[in-house]
Amino acid sequence: MDNTAHDHRILGDLARQYAELASLPVQEERRQLWAAHFSLKPTPRPPIIALFGMWNVWCREQFGDHQLQCRDPFLRDHERDLRLKLFHHTVGDDFILEPWIVQPPVYRTATGKYGEPWGIQYEVIRPENEGGAYKDVPPIRNWSDVASLSPPPHLIDEAELERRAARLHEAVGSILPIDVQRGSLFMGLASDISTTLGALRGMEQVMYDLYESPDELLHLIGFLSAGILANQEQAEAAGDYSLTSQFNQSVTYAQELERPRPNSGPRRRQDLWGMAAAQEFTLVSPEFHEEFLLRHQIPLLAPFGLVHYGCCENLTRKIHILRQIPNLRSIAVTPSANVAACAEQIGRDYAISWRPSPADMVCTDWNEPQLRRLLQQGLRTLAGTRMHINLKDIETLQGDSTRLARWVAIVRQEFETAWQP
Repeated sequence: MDNTAHDHRILGDLARQYAELASLPVQEERRQLWAAHFSLKPTPRPPIIALFGMWNVWCREQFGDHQLQCRDPFLRDHERDLRLKLFHHTVGDDFILEPWIVQPPVYRTATGKYGEPWGIQYEVIRPENEGGAYKDVPPIRNWSDVASLSPPPHLIDEAELERRAARLHEAVGSILPIDVQRGSLFMGLASDISTTLGALRGMEQVMYDLYESPDELLHLIGFLSAGILANQEQAEAAGDYSLTSQFNQSVTYAQELERPRPNSGPRRRQDLWGMAAAQEFTLVSPEFHEEFLLRHQIPLLAPFGLVHYGCCENLTRKIHILRQIPNLRSIAVTPSANVAACAEQIGRDYAISWRPSPADMVCTDWNEPQLRRLLQQGLRTLAGTRMHINLKDIETLQGDSTRLARWVAIVRQEFETAWQP
């Protein structure tokens, strides 16, 4: 069997398994659950989601190239995506298997790590140990270096995108629709300014800049904000947003918005979820957060229909400034946050994305009594709010990937006994 036939057989088998699971009634139940939740309506229980991917060490061990069968790198990437989603189904959370397969956008703009789309390269010092921390070597060492930045235009490599979509259609197009995506490259953390700023200037240096060079820092932040906004506006003007061109770190459903479906462009940003975060500003005061970041994020967020804010940062002292964001609907409450203080401030005004520490939940020695105690404590604290549980940053499962399904089962049990809507 030649390589193409071999790879098509592998992908075809996986796509048929996926299509069968994606058609199960539970997927529709999950859509309705998330849509009601994010529309701040009553739900029978809070949604649960565990987020993981190739950025986590255990996924690289379990779904790395050495574990895959396709010989062609392009088809192998789609094999990996299908295997990850098939595994996610076994976890039993409220992750939705959508009945299509995605071909991501192909940009003519450089799309390497966060600084590179801005026309500047920088060095990354990688750790010797798998899963260790890396260190950016920020390229903007002097303020004169800002002149070397250039705002990235929205440019799709049409020929390459068409070629990839055709190859994927040849492999599985008779089994699953191919969702050919074309949205802006500035989605998720790439669009929050904060992530790019930390990479370009360095987190520690930004802390000094707030006091020593505030005007220069504001100029750089304003430049980044304007460049991101221009790219998103160009994508919308080109008709390149669709109902799958959105991101909120969980599931992009809400009763106010159309449901995601493949090849559903053109759509406007007001039809979609947007998000921002401020991880690099977690130790910055609310006043400086508002002056140096939030007021530059709001023009990027305002055009979107609904907005999620927060990733891993502690937002306990900043809930009041986030209320300025138009269409804010969801706020992250992270392991470092004061859950009680956040719950008191947020109340039922927004959805709470509660993110318990993965170290306490699944990453270290499995301790079910302690796990239940921590969940019960969190559920008591969040009683009366509109919350969901988002377990993320799961770096290790200590070789036992069944922990995720066991964790979900325990959470469901605790909802039955400890949750007060």
